[in-house]
Amino acid sequence: MSKYKHIFFDLDHTLWDYDTNATDSLFELFDKHQLDKLDRFGKGDLAKTFFEVNYDLWDLYNVGEIQRPDIRERRFPAIFDRLGANRADVPATLELEYVSLAPTKSATFVGAHDILEYLSEKYELHIITNGFDDIQAIKLESSNMDQFFDVIITSETTVYRKPDKEIFELAMDRAGAQLEHSMMIGDNLESDIRGAMNVGMDHVWFNPEGKDGRLAVQHEIKNLIELKGIL
Repeated sequence: MSKYKHIFFDLDHTLWDYDTNATDSLFELFDKHQLDKLDRFGKGDLAKTFFEVNYDLWDLYNVGEIQRPDIRERRFPAIFDRLGANRADVPATLELEYVSLAPTKSATFVGAHDILEYLSEKYELHIITNGFDDIQAIKLESSNMDQFFDVIITSETTVYRKPDKEIFELAMDRAGAQLEHSMMIGDNLESDIRGAMNVGMDHVWFNPEGKDGRLAVQHEIKNLIELKGIL
C-alpha cells in the first residue's frame, strides 16, 4: 500500500500543454492581425521567438527580479525587436488578446486525464504553480481538469515562488498534508524538483523530451501514465 496521501502537481508543461496552446493562440492572432503583411516573419518565427522571450522573462519572474506587469509590458515588444520588426507595428491589443485567448485552449499532455482519474481515486490531488490565479483557473476549467484538484496554490496568492520551500510548506498546510505522505510532480528541474528537494518532499521529474538532468532525481518519467508504476 502506498505511503502517499497527497500528490502535488505543477500545471504548465506538466499537465496543461503550454507550448501547444500558446502556439495555437499565436497562429490565430497572426492571422487575425494579418501580420504576414509586415513581410518580416512567419507564424513559425513568431512562435519560436515568443518562447525564447517568454522563457527569459519567466526565469526573471521566478527569481523575483520582475513582476507580473513586467512580463505583460515587455513580452511582445521584445519579440518584435528580435524579429526585426518595428515596435510600432505591434497591435496595441496583442498582449491582452494573447492572455485572454491562450488560457482557453484545452490541449493537455497525453494521458493527463487518464492519470488524474486514476490518482483521484486513491489520493488527494493539488496544484502548486508559479502562475497567476485568474489565468490558472481558466486553464484548469478549459481543459476540464479543475474537477480533480482540492487545493491550488499560486505564487500570486503567496509571497513565495517555487523553488522556495515556503510555498511547498504553505501548500501542505492548506491541504492538511504531512511531508512524509506527500509527493511533487513537475517538469521544471529548478522550480519543481529543486523546490521539492528544498523541503524534503518526494518527487517525480516529468521529462517528456528526454532532457539531460542536472540533478539526481528520485523518479523520472517521459509519459504521465508511467505514474501508475510509482503510485
